[in-house]
Amino acid sequence: MDELPDQLVWEILSRIKKTNDRNSLSLACKHFHELDNEQRQSIRVGCGLDPANEALTSLCNRFQNLAKVEITYSGWMSKLGKQLDDHGLLILSSCCPSLTDLTLSYCTFITDVGLRYLASCSKLSALKLNLTPRITGCGILSLVVGCRNLTLLHLIRCLNVTSVQWLEYLGKLETLEDLSIKNCRAIGEGDLLKLGPGWQNLKRLQFEVDANYRYMKVYDRLAVDRWQKQCIPCENMLELSLVNCIISPGRGLACVLGKCKNLEKIHLDMCVGVRDSDIIGLAQRSSNLRFISLRVPSDFSLPLLMNNALRLTDESLKAVAQNCSMLESVRISFSDGDFPSFSSFSLSGILSLIKMCPVRELALDHVYSFNDVGMEALCSAQFLEILELVRCQEISDEGLQLVGQFPRLRVLRLSKCLGISDDGLKPLVGSYKLELLAVEDCPQISERGLQGAAKSISFRQDLSWMY
Repeated sequence: MDELPDQLVWEILSRIKKTNDRNSLSLACKHFHELDNEQRQSIRVGCGLDPANEALTSLCNRFQNLAKVEITYSGWMSKLGKQLDDHGLLILSSCCPSLTDLTLSYCTFITDVGLRYLASCSKLSALKLNLTPRITGCGILSLVVGCRNLTLLHLIRCLNVTSVQWLEYLGKLETLEDLSIKNCRAIGEGDLLKLGPGWQNLKRLQFEVDANYRYMKVYDRLAVDRWQKQCIPCENMLELSLVNCIISPGRGLACVLGKCKNLEKIHLDMCVGVRDSDIIGLAQRSSNLRFISLRVPSDFSLPLLMNNALRLTDESLKAVAQNCSMLESVRISFSDGDFPSFSSFSLSGILSLIKMCPVRELALDHVYSFNDVGMEALCSAQFLEILELVRCQEISDEGLQLVGQFPRLRVLRLSKCLGISDDGLKPLVGSYKLELLAVEDCPQISERGLQGAAKSISFRQDLSWMY
């Protein structure tokens, strides 16, 4: 093995992706060990890093070409040793000149001082902070001032980030392509305005408000109104995900929905204020749309939006069907507590998507309007490969028995459906038409009833959700 040329060994090492396999190979001989040290570009460390700073120094000295580092302390307890602190980030910034991608998760000892050390990492282009409670907006600002090539920034549950001057600075740089802000309670929809010209290059935006905090906090309406006269240049946006957001008609995030011309993926989850006109406008401008996910809220009592017609209807789905000829994935869900009479979308609206678009994946959750008639209509769905039904209580064994007639279906997932039993799966037994059949928490379906119904079977039964 020692006689193998370096170029061949290098190629072998590059094809080994699992860390454990690489570690084992590097122990085979000194030659492999040296080449692995030179080639290794990413590491993931956390609770086993003890003593943290000394161990990190050793790793950085061994792997001198590190470009991607993930430090996570999920599940950490004090008995596992002290966490990495600000001095550890100083070590990282000093010993990893090639660092481009850094993730810090559950790092409770890192403060703004540590982020200032990272400001010297001029090549850093991606930063993800997940539950780093001591970091504030000042620390993020100091980092983005130094790291002027930042294209990706994810902030998740960073509760002390209250100022957003860093967002304004990033907007002026116009380098940001991927922005994710989730459950950062002090950052509201109106704060996104500060991104300014930075919207032009943004390709992916995820914005999520803490659901438990949303209804306890009264947002300043003026912060949303400031969007009204603003032009949001987001024509390059490819993916947009909004969760628990307030969408005020004609302003705020509604302006973003109306300007996305190249959007490929849209996810709207419990967003209060979304209207048919928003979805229709989006569909007319985004002909490249491939994925749409709608989770509709049942509580429309917020004073800010009291006087508006908020309920989405089939008009939205039909507009998507008529304008988005590349649509491949559809996910529709209603929040807990919805009843059939309150369902926004009828069977006709849902089926219009299936008939007019090449939908490969369909997922329905709590959609009472979808019944056996809908299952019969799917028998002519020429593109459908994946079907997921969750809490669709109007589907019976009669409808389930039609699955064998779906032309291209290969994956079926059933969860919490009360109206189906082993009898509905009998036509599938022995046919092995499906590659995967996954059943979870359906009280009338047994594991025995699944045997032979697909090439691969997954079964789980936990009926606590019923009580």
